[in-house]
Amino acid sequence: MNHHGIWAIYRFEMARSLRTVWQSIATPVITTSLYFVVFGGAIGSRMSTVGGVGYGSFIVPGLIMLSLLTQSISNASIGIYFPKFTGTVFELLSAPVTSMEMVAGFVGAAASKSIVLGLLILATSTLFVPLHIAHPLAMIAFLVLTSVTFSLFGFIIGVWANGFEQLSVVPALLVTPLTFLGGAFYSIDMLPQPWRTVSLFNPVVYLISGFRWSFFDKGDVSIALSLGVTAAFMVACLVAIALIFRTGWRLKA
Repeated sequence: MNHHGIWAIYRFEMARSLRTVWQSIATPVITTSLYFVVFGGAIGSRMSTVGGVGYGSFIVPGLIMLSLLTQSISNASIGIYFPKFTGTVFELLSAPVTSMEMVAGFVGAAASKSIVLGLLILATSTLFVPLHIAHPLAMIAFLVLTSVTFSLFGFIIGVWANGFEQLSVVPALLVTPLTFLGGAFYSIDMLPQPWRTVSLFNPVVYLISGFRWSFFDKGDVSIALSLGVTAAFMVACLVAIALIFRTGWRLKA
Protein backbone atom coordinates (compact mmCIF):
# COMPACT_ATOMS: atom_id res chain seq x y z
CA MET A 1 0.00 0.00 0.00
CA ASN A 2 1.26 3.46 -0.94
CA HIS A 3 1.23 5.21 2.42
CA HIS A 4 2.67 8.37 0.84
CA GLY A 5 -0.42 8.67 -1.39
CA ILE A 6 -2.79 8.25 1.55
CA TRP A 7 -0.84 10.76 3.63
CA ALA A 8 -0.78 13.32 0.81
CA ILE A 9 -4.58 13.21 0.40
CA TYR A 10 -5.10 13.15 4.16
CA ARG A 11 -2.79 16.13 4.74
CA PHE A 12 -4.40 18.16 1.94
CA GLU A 13 -7.90 17.54 3.30
CA MET A 14 -6.89 18.42 6.85
CA ALA A 15 -5.20 21.62 5.62
CA ARG A 16 -8.38 22.57 3.76
CA SER A 17 -10.35 22.12 6.97
CA LEU A 18 -8.01 24.44 8.85
CA ARG A 19 -8.77 27.17 6.31
CA THR A 20 -12.46 26.88 7.21
CA VAL A 21 -12.04 26.26 10.93
CA TRP A 22 -14.94 28.59 11.84
CA GLN A 23 -17.41 26.63 9.72
CA SER A 24 -15.90 23.21 10.49
CA ILE A 25 -15.40 23.49 14.25
CA ALA A 26 -16.63 26.71 15.83
CA THR A 27 -20.13 26.74 14.35
CA PRO A 28 -21.10 23.18 15.46
CA VAL A 29 -19.73 23.82 18.97
CA ILE A 30 -21.69 27.08 19.29
CA THR A 31 -24.81 25.36 17.94
CA THR A 32 -24.42 22.60 20.54
CA SER A 33 -24.15 25.21 23.29
CA LEU A 34 -27.43 26.71 22.10
CA TYR A 35 -29.05 23.27 22.28
CA PHE A 36 -28.03 23.07 25.93
CA VAL A 37 -29.48 26.50 26.62
CA VAL A 38 -32.78 25.70 24.85
CA PHE A 39 -33.31 22.01 25.59
CA GLY A 40 -31.41 21.78 28.86
CA GLY A 41 -32.91 24.98 30.24
CA ALA A 42 -36.46 24.89 28.90
CA ILE A 43 -37.18 21.15 28.87
CA GLY A 44 -34.74 20.12 31.59
CA SER A 45 -36.47 22.36 34.10
CA ARG A 46 -39.69 20.39 33.54
CA MET A 47 -38.21 16.90 33.06
CA SER A 48 -35.41 16.46 35.58
CA THR A 49 -34.37 12.87 34.78
CA VAL A 50 -34.75 10.25 32.05
CA GLY A 51 -34.16 6.68 33.15
CA GLY A 52 -32.43 7.90 36.29
CA VAL A 53 -30.08 10.20 34.34
CA GLY A 54 -30.28 13.99 34.57
CA TYR A 55 -31.88 15.34 31.41
CA GLY A 56 -28.99 17.70 30.64
CA SER A 57 -26.52 14.81 30.80
CA PHE A 58 -28.92 12.48 28.97
CA ILE A 59 -28.95 14.58 25.80
CA VAL A 60 -25.13 14.80 25.52
CA PRO A 61 -24.70 11.58 23.47
CA GLY A 62 -27.55 12.62 21.17
CA LEU A 63 -26.05 16.06 20.61
CA ILE A 64 -22.63 14.58 19.83
CA MET A 65 -24.19 12.06 17.46
CA LEU A 66 -26.23 14.76 15.71
CA SER A 67 -23.07 16.72 14.88
CA LEU A 68 -21.03 13.58 14.20
CA LEU A 69 -23.38 12.21 11.55
CA THR A 70 -23.93 15.48 9.69
CA GLN A 71 -20.29 16.59 9.81
CA SER A 72 -18.91 13.18 8.78
CA ILE A 73 -21.16 13.19 5.73
CA SER A 74 -20.43 16.82 4.92
CA ASN A 75 -16.65 16.54 5.29
CA ALA A 76 -16.33 13.43 3.14
CA SER A 77 -18.83 14.46 0.47
CA ILE A 78 -17.25 17.87 -0.18
CA GLY A 79 -13.81 16.25 -0.09
CA ILE A 80 -14.47 14.03 -3.12
CA TYR A 81 -16.96 16.32 -4.85
CA PHE A 82 -14.61 19.30 -5.08
CA PRO A 83 -12.07 17.42 -7.29
CA LYS A 84 -15.01 16.42 -9.53
CA PHE A 85 -16.16 20.03 -9.68
CA THR A 86 -12.70 21.38 -10.58
CA GLY A 87 -11.82 18.48 -12.88
CA THR A 88 -8.80 17.41 -10.83
CA VAL A 89 -10.44 14.05 -10.12
CA PHE A 90 -8.86 12.81 -13.36
CA GLU A 91 -5.44 13.53 -11.91
CA LEU A 92 -6.37 11.47 -8.86
CA LEU A 93 -7.65 8.60 -10.99
CA SER A 94 -4.49 8.58 -13.13
CA ALA A 95 -2.10 8.94 -10.17
CA PRO A 96 -0.23 5.88 -8.83
CA VAL A 97 -2.77 5.60 -6.02
CA THR A 98 -5.24 2.72 -5.73
CA SER A 99 -8.94 3.24 -5.09
CA MET A 100 -8.49 1.86 -1.56
CA GLU A 101 -5.74 4.37 -0.85
CA MET A 102 -7.83 7.23 -2.23
CA VAL A 103 -10.80 6.28 -0.06
CA ALA A 104 -8.53 5.85 2.98
CA GLY A 105 -7.15 9.37 2.49
CA PHE A 106 -10.48 11.15 2.03
CA VAL A 107 -12.44 9.10 4.58
CA GLY A 108 -9.60 9.14 7.09
CA ALA A 109 -9.43 12.93 6.99
CA ALA A 110 -13.21 13.33 7.22
CA ALA A 111 -13.43 10.90 10.13
CA SER A 112 -10.52 12.59 11.94
CA LYS A 113 -12.24 15.97 11.72
CA SER A 114 -15.50 14.47 13.00
CA ILE A 115 -13.76 12.75 15.92
CA VAL A 116 -12.05 16.00 16.94
CA LEU A 117 -15.39 17.79 16.71
CA GLY A 118 -17.10 15.10 18.79
CA LEU A 119 -14.45 15.40 21.51
CA LEU A 120 -14.74 19.20 21.48
CA ILE A 121 -18.51 18.96 21.91
CA LEU A 122 -17.97 16.48 24.73
CA ALA A 123 -15.59 18.90 26.42
CA THR A 124 -18.07 21.76 25.89
CA SER A 125 -20.82 19.64 27.46
CA THR A 126 -18.90 19.37 30.73
CA LEU A 127 -19.23 23.14 31.09
CA PHE A 128 -23.02 22.80 31.24
CA VAL A 129 -23.74 19.47 32.95
CA PRO A 130 -21.97 16.92 35.19
CA LEU A 131 -20.87 14.00 33.05
CA HIS A 132 -19.52 10.55 33.84
CA ILE A 133 -18.60 8.07 31.10
CA ALA A 134 -19.24 4.50 32.23
CA HIS A 135 -17.29 2.87 29.38
CA PRO A 136 -14.71 5.35 28.03
CA LEU A 137 -13.01 2.85 25.70
CA ALA A 138 -16.36 1.81 24.24
CA MET A 139 -17.25 5.49 23.83
CA ILE A 140 -14.08 6.16 21.84
CA ALA A 141 -14.57 2.99 19.79
CA PHE A 142 -18.16 3.93 18.96
CA LEU A 143 -17.09 7.49 18.14
CA VAL A 144 -14.48 6.21 15.67
CA LEU A 145 -16.75 3.53 14.16
CA THR A 146 -19.60 5.97 13.59
CA SER A 147 -17.30 8.65 12.14
CA VAL A 148 -15.70 6.24 9.69
CA THR A 149 -19.02 4.68 8.68
CA PHE A 150 -20.74 7.96 7.91
CA SER A 151 -17.64 9.37 6.25
CA LEU A 152 -17.86 6.40 3.88
CA PHE A 153 -21.52 7.26 3.35
CA GLY A 154 -20.56 10.88 2.72
CA PHE A 155 -17.98 9.76 0.15
CA ILE A 156 -20.78 7.98 -1.74
CA ILE A 157 -22.94 11.12 -1.61
CA GLY A 158 -20.04 13.21 -2.93
CA VAL A 159 -19.66 10.85 -5.89
CA TRP A 160 -23.42 10.85 -6.52
CA ALA A 161 -23.92 14.64 -6.30
CA ASN A 162 -24.09 16.70 -9.47
CA GLY A 163 -24.15 20.05 -7.69
CA PHE A 164 -23.35 21.69 -4.38
CA GLU A 165 -27.03 21.81 -3.43
CA GLN A 166 -27.27 18.01 -3.66
CA LEU A 167 -24.48 17.67 -1.08
CA SER A 168 -26.81 19.02 1.61
CA VAL A 169 -29.95 17.13 0.58
CA VAL A 170 -29.25 13.88 2.44
CA PRO A 171 -27.89 15.46 5.67
CA ALA A 172 -30.64 18.09 5.82
CA LEU A 173 -33.67 16.12 4.66
CA LEU A 174 -32.80 12.61 5.84
CA VAL A 175 -30.06 12.32 8.46
CA THR A 176 -31.00 15.29 10.66
CA PRO A 177 -34.73 14.39 10.86
CA LEU A 178 -33.88 10.75 11.56
CA THR A 179 -31.53 11.86 14.34
CA PHE A 180 -34.19 14.06 15.96
CA LEU A 181 -36.68 11.19 15.69
CA GLY A 182 -34.09 8.62 16.78
CA GLY A 183 -34.01 9.47 20.47
CA ALA A 184 -31.38 12.24 20.46
CA PHE A 185 -33.41 14.23 23.01
CA TYR A 186 -35.60 11.51 24.51
CA SER A 187 -35.74 7.78 25.14
CA ILE A 188 -37.91 5.85 22.71
CA ASP A 189 -39.19 3.94 25.74
CA MET A 190 -41.14 7.12 26.53
CA LEU A 191 -43.14 6.73 23.31
CA PRO A 192 -46.53 4.97 23.31
CA GLN A 193 -47.21 2.07 20.99
CA PRO A 194 -47.17 1.78 18.03
CA TRP A 195 -44.68 4.69 17.76
CA ARG A 196 -42.03 2.91 19.78
CA THR A 197 -42.15 -0.03 17.39
CA VAL A 198 -42.08 2.32 14.40
CA SER A 199 -38.99 4.02 15.86
CA LEU A 200 -37.11 0.72 15.80
CA PHE A 201 -37.10 0.94 11.98
CA ASN A 202 -35.04 4.12 12.27
CA PRO A 203 -31.36 3.05 11.99
CA VAL A 204 -30.18 6.14 13.86
CA VAL A 205 -31.92 4.81 17.00
CA TYR A 206 -29.30 2.06 17.21
CA LEU A 207 -26.40 4.50 16.80
CA ILE A 208 -27.63 6.86 19.51
CA SER A 209 -28.60 4.00 21.83
CA GLY A 210 -25.18 2.35 21.56
CA PHE A 211 -23.36 5.63 22.11
CA ARG A 212 -25.59 6.49 25.08
CA TRP A 213 -24.89 3.05 26.56
CA SER A 214 -21.17 3.86 26.65
CA PHE A 215 -21.99 6.89 28.82
CA PHE A 216 -24.69 5.61 31.15
CA ASP A 217 -24.55 1.80 30.83
CA LYS A 218 -28.11 1.80 29.50
CA GLY A 219 -29.71 2.23 26.09
CA ASP A 220 -32.98 1.77 24.24
CA VAL A 221 -31.69 -1.38 22.51
CA SER A 222 -28.90 -3.83 23.28
CA ILE A 223 -25.31 -2.76 22.62
CA ALA A 224 -24.77 -5.87 20.49
CA LEU A 225 -27.64 -4.87 18.21
CA SER A 226 -26.34 -1.29 18.02
CA LEU A 227 -22.88 -2.47 16.96
CA GLY A 228 -24.37 -4.96 14.53
CA VAL A 229 -26.48 -2.33 12.74
CA THR A 230 -23.54 0.09 12.54
CA ALA A 231 -21.18 -2.60 11.24
CA ALA A 232 -23.75 -3.74 8.65
CA PHE A 233 -24.11 -0.17 7.37
CA MET A 234 -20.33 0.16 7.14
CA VAL A 235 -20.09 -3.05 5.10
CA ALA A 236 -22.87 -1.82 2.79
CA CYS A 237 -20.99 1.45 2.23
CA LEU A 238 -17.73 -0.40 1.50
CA VAL A 239 -19.51 -2.62 -1.04
CA ALA A 240 -21.10 0.43 -2.70
CA ILE A 241 -17.72 2.21 -2.94
CA ALA A 242 -16.10 -0.92 -4.40
CA LEU A 243 -18.80 -0.99 -7.10
CA ILE A 244 -18.31 2.72 -7.78
CA PHE A 245 -14.62 2.27 -8.53
CA ARG A 246 -15.17 -0.94 -10.44
CA THR A 247 -17.71 0.66 -12.79
CA GLY A 248 -16.39 4.25 -12.71
CA TRP A 249 -19.95 5.46 -11.93
CA ARG A 250 -20.07 9.27 -11.74
CA LEU A 251 -16.28 9.49 -11.37
CA LYS A 252 -15.45 9.59 -15.04
CA ALA A 253 -18.67 11.19 -16.24
